[in-house]
Amino acid sequence: MTDVIVIGSGGGGPVVAKELAARGLDVLVIEAGPRYADPEKEWTHFEDDANNPITGFLRQGPGDRSKGPWLRDLPQNSWVWQVAAVGGTTLHFFGNSPRAAPGAFLGYDGADRDMYDTAHLFPFGYEELRRYYEWVEATLPVQTAPMGAKEEIFLRGAAAIGLPHQTTLDTTGPSHRAQQNAILQPGGTAGRTDDDARLHYPEAQGCTMCGHCYQGCYLPLGAPRNLKARRSTDNSYVPMMLTADAWSPTGKPVTLVTDAMVTQILSHDVWGQRTAHGVRFRTTDGVFHEAQAKVVVLAAGALESPRLWFNSGLPNPNDWVGRGLTDHHLDGVAGVFDEYTGQTGGAGSNARVDLPGYGGIEQVALPPALQAYSANYSDSGIHGYGRAGGVVGSAGADTMGRLVGHDLLNTLSDADRTLWALVITDDDVEPGNRVTVPGFLPPDDGGWVPRLTINHRARSARTRRNREHCTRTAVELMRAAGAKSVHRSDWPPLILHVQSSMRMGISHQDSVLDSDAEARWVKSLYITDNSALANSLGGPNPTLTTQAIATRTAEKIFAKHFGGDSWVGKENPVSSIDDRVTQAVVQRGI
Repeated sequence: MTDVIVIGSGGGGPVVAKELAARGLDVLVIEAGPRYADPEKEWTHFEDDANNPITGFLRQGPGDRSKGPWLRDLPQNSWVWQVAAVGGTTLHFFGNSPRAAPGAFLGYDGADRDMYDTAHLFPFGYEELRRYYEWVEATLPVQTAPMGAKEEIFLRGAAAIGLPHQTTLDTTGPSHRAQQNAILQPGGTAGRTDDDARLHYPEAQGCTMCGHCYQGCYLPLGAPRNLKARRSTDNSYVPMMLTADAWSPTGKPVTLVTDAMVTQILSHDVWGQRTAHGVRFRTTDGVFHEAQAKVVVLAAGALESPRLWFNSGLPNPNDWVGRGLTDHHLDGVAGVFDEYTGQTGGAGSNARVDLPGYGGIEQVALPPALQAYSANYSDSGIHGYGRAGGVVGSAGADTMGRLVGHDLLNTLSDADRTLWALVITDDDVEPGNRVTVPGFLPPDDGGWVPRLTINHRARSARTRRNREHCTRTAVELMRAAGAKSVHRSDWPPLILHVQSSMRMGISHQDSVLDSDAEARWVKSLYITDNSALANSLGGPNPTLTTQAIATRTAEKIFAKHFGGDSWVGKENPVSSIDDRVTQAVVQRGI
């Protein structure tokens, strides 16, 4: 029997694995997807090669790309952007690492406290979480993003509409700022030349400003894995968990098993209390295996975690397993400029606006194909040809809906004279937005397929208000920055910030996890992915908060089940780019 089994190696699983391995525990991580051990040879920057949902290497499916993907049952017009692999969906995230809005937490008494989803607050205060933020920010590390043409234009527009410059990591009011990103800043020749021959490590270090964040980060070429620019967990926490004995005096390296689908969480009764004691998983040869542990950590993602819960036959007495899913009710706004914007170059998102109580706006760099996709994904029909039942207005934009024909050609005639903004809504926890099992599709390698239901056009009044406020602000920002025309996409659910489907909460009546992230009805079972979040955080990107809470959960597990003491706030964190990590990564060929 091992000490801890972690199911999933995306944004949260490697965090709890690394922290507990550093304390000397035996940790086994099981991942359904592959591990890309040599992405310089295995990946390309071609958008279709990476992101094609059927054959792309960044898809939800097995590592063998000759086999089909794992489908999801979607009863509405929507798109789920998931990745099954070591690193999970962080493989194509932008590294944006803002802290949550304090108003999303218990005990907040600011003047705007009634602006948030007060019925579904986190079951602890923001002040308690701050030290875990600081720990994760030092470990990744999180750094202030570099500025270029598109960021200058975006921030120019934000300042022109009266938003002040934010200079703190905590968000206390409407403001604009450079992103805090989990991306290493450019060093040496990185960002200073387009000559590929001069973009090799160590001459080039950190972000090379290649503009291909969506296709996975494997630059600078020749850099040790933990020194690749973006701090997706395959480049940060995974190298650390695999080398824990090299940088921690008490550390033990984690055992990582990939291409292995967990099909059941094993549990039994202990003094009348259901208790997790292991997992059953299937490898690609079709053979089933079982592993036992004192503690099981579920970190499979906001869709996969409730799916595995249901498929394991675990209890659901309040019917909240899979409910309350939030997705930031995203929207896209684009401006067309006469000047060069640099839209297709540089890191994915380096500037942001925060609108506490409403959500926020992020500048996003998109390559041409994704710009075309973004302009053609809409809940409002084809621009100029009817609304197809759409329920929102233009928010002041010149065009809205799908752009086709000359409208699309005129917008994208020069992909580097556009500027795209992502609207991120602080959306409510709503019971009807949920994951259920089974759906209409037949079982796949993991058992019954999950069905994801989002009542897109019937969201709460606060959610609709927030999205319209943020979208209108984005349109005003584009005009103030000098855009000659502005487009609103009105996206259907674009599910890439999916969270809170196994939420922790104050009340046992509307949550699955207690304040320690332990399952209320299955002892020794914890959850450390986005599904554990209590709400949509007030709008900011979820990964940093998930990783901070996963660190907190690691301390809770260590204290309750192994008699250990806490360490955050008492010790100095080791950075994932520490020389001890690098040396071990190089020596072991990780």
